[in-house]
Amino acid sequence: MTALSEYQRLETTGIWRSGPMAQRRDVVVTIGDATLAIYDMKDTALAHWSLAAIERANPGQRPALFIPGADADEILEIDDETMIDAIERVRAAVERSRPREGRLRYYLTAAAVLTITALALFWLPGAMIRHTVRVVPDASRADIGATMLETIQRVAGRPCAAPGSETTLNALSDRVLGRKPVRLVVLSRGVGFAEHLPGGYILLNRALIEDFEGPTPVAGFILAEDTRAMQTDPLERLLLKTGPMTAFRLLTTGALPVETLETYAESLLLTPPAPIEDDVLLARFAEAGIPSTPYAYALDVSGEDTLPLIEGDPVRPDLARPIMDDGTWVALQAICGE
Repeated sequence: MTALSEYQRLETTGIWRSGPMAQRRDVVVTIGDATLAIYDMKDTALAHWSLAAIERANPGQRPALFIPGADADEILEIDDETMIDAIERVRAAVERSRPREGRLRYYLTAAAVLTITALALFWLPGAMIRHTVRVVPDASRADIGATMLETIQRVAGRPCAAPGSETTLNALSDRVLGRKPVRLVVLSRGVGFAEHLPGGYILLNRALIEDFEGPTPVAGFILAEDTRAMQTDPLERLLLKTGPMTAFRLLTTGALPVETLETYAESLLLTPPAPIEDDVLLARFAEAGIPSTPYAYALDVSGEDTLPLIEGDPVRPDLARPIMDDGTWVALQAICGE
């Protein structure tokens, strides 16, 4: 869905520049519920702009020039009348809904009181976040992850789900991670290689399945993403990003505002994966009985940047336990049905 009810999907082409000295690029522009997303011609996410913050740099002129905020360096040029009209209508609606001065003062005062109360209860924001992470039940984590996945689907499309693929993905998860409660989700675009969400979700780019001859590289990405989730709890990562007031809200109500989850989910698509120490990752490969070399070359075809994972591979390919048989892998490669 889009921010305008009459459109299920609103997409056009434009010209985007990341800064004053940057090269102009042809891009695809889409409008979601709360953001304007910019992709290159290979469906790689370049930027997400908040619809509420977009400004017009040349009112009344064509093509229209938009920026993501008053002090932003990025600029987007659009010539499509439908898209220009849609953005202008959203901007006008945002302007009409801006709070009056008295109401803003009330909200700011209430926020200050809540902040002081939270600090008095827990002394430090970090302590509050850690406490919240410890007490939030698994069911709430699953709800948070599901809401974030719905938001990501608006950008990345619905998860690929060919007949029988869910069973195969569950078997792949069990082989790589043991019987850990993890759900693998394959997306057509939006996510780089892999990402993880609260509630045990691991998102995979379809290319990890379609572009390789065997399942070992994607198994490596699953291991790496699970390792990141073990190093920093996915819920803690969310709360560290969104702040102590979000933790206080979750602690007191048991839920988070949908808008907060949507904003955070969209920011994940542009966040580089957290680094993992080579020895930690190699230990996971050894435990799973999976060679690390295919994963290393999938990250860097030259092998130069991933040489420790190649030289330190703990599992010889001829001694590795099978991940899945060839027929099952070939069937899984058709998961997106295209």
